[in-house]
Amino acid sequence: MTTKEQALTIAKALDSKLGLDIKVIEITDVTVLADYMVIATGRNSTQVKALADEVEYQMNENGIEVNHIEGHRSNSWILLDYVDVIVNVFSEEARDFYDLERLWQDGREVDLSDILE
Repeated sequence: MTTKEQALTIAKALDSKLGLDIKVIEITDVTVLADYMVIATGRNSTQVKALADEVEYQMNENGIEVNHIEGHRSNSWILLDYVDVIVNVFSEEARDFYDLERLWQDGREVDLSDILE
């Protein structure tokens, strides 16, 4: 599975659990940190955790293990590091505060119109 396919699989997993404002940003030309940054919002702390859990489940089903997880006990932000794809699941307040879209504005946003329902 290519890194783009991984990012799209993650976006679909987030969408399946009704994640909000899902973005996939290609950052290969911006940083060596990763190839893609995936960002989504949950309505509350329970949904934030459910979204992260679904990503982890779907990736495991595809034979891809998470490298590192941060904030799993947090109510507002969970980061899943898949080495070449980094997933950020936020509460609305945390997403507004950290504003990762602004930070990665030099990246290229991937069109998800054919992927998300």
